[in-house]
Amino acid sequence: MLLKKTGFPQDEEFVLCTVTGINPHSVFCTLDEYGGRTGMIHISEIAPGRIKNIKEHVTIGKKIVTKVLQTNQERGHIDLSLRRVSEMQKRAKLNEIKQELLAEKMIEHAAKQQGLSVQQVFDKIAEKLIPEYGTIFGAFEQAAHDKINLEDLIDKKTAKLLTDIVKTRIKPPEVRISGTLHLSSYESNGVQEIKDCLVNITDAGAAVKYLGAGGYLVEVIAEDYKTAEKKLKAGVENTEKFAKKHDMTFEWERKEE
Repeated sequence: MLLKKTGFPQDEEFVLCTVTGINPHSVFCTLDEYGGRTGMIHISEIAPGRIKNIKEHVTIGKKIVTKVLQTNQERGHIDLSLRRVSEMQKRAKLNEIKQELLAEKMIEHAAKQQGLSVQQVFDKIAEKLIPEYGTIFGAFEQAAHDKINLEDLIDKKTAKLLTDIVKTRIKPPEVRISGTLHLSSYESNGVQEIKDCLVNITDAGAAVKYLGAGGYLVEVIAEDYKTAEKKLKAGVENTEKFAKKHDMTFEWERKEE
C-alpha cells in the first residue's frame, strides 16, 4: 500500500496485519498501514475457549484483521486482539483496504500518464482528500457520482485525468429487491385490466417480468435499500388498491434477500 499512516493506531481501531512470529503464548504482527509497526496478540486474544496450538489459528505470513486493545507509545507496545473481530467487521475492513488499493491503482495510472512519481502524486492527493473525506476512495466515489469536483481540491490536470478514470472504474452503488405478484381477472376485458393494474408497479420504478400462470416477478433497483423499499412499497400498495377496486385476485410474496 502507498498509504502509510503515522504515529500509533487508536484504541479499538481495526487494522490489517501480517503475522511475523509465533510463540507458544503469543503472536507478533506488523501493522501494514502503520509503516510496519509491530503489535502482539496474547494467546487469550487469539480465539474463544482454550487453545492447544496457536498454529491451528494463524501462520507466518498470513494477513489478519485485528482490533487494537491498547497502545503504550513510550514503550512502543501495541496490544491486539483477533478473537474480538466479528466476521462483519473483518469483511468491512478488508473491503476498505480493497477500495483504497483500487484508488491507489487509479492514482498510479494518472501519475504515469503525466510522467510523474506515483508516490509524490499519491502523497499530494492524500494530503488534500483524506482529512476531508476519510479515505481517498471515498472522495473518488463522490467524484464518480458528480457530488464533488476534484478540480476544487487538487491540480486541474491531475483532477481531470482522475475524474475520467474514476467514472470508468467506480460504478454507482446498486441494490436489488424483488418479489412475486399473482394477478387474475375473470372479466371479459381481464387481460387489459391486468395490464392497467401493472402500470402501478412500473410507474413506481419497478421492472415487471411475466413468469406464467398469472405470476409476475417484480424487481426494484436503486442506490440504497431505503429508496428501493419505498418504491416497491408504493408500487405494491397502489397495485393492490387497483386490484380490489376491479375485483381482481391479488397475491404478493416478498422475496427474502
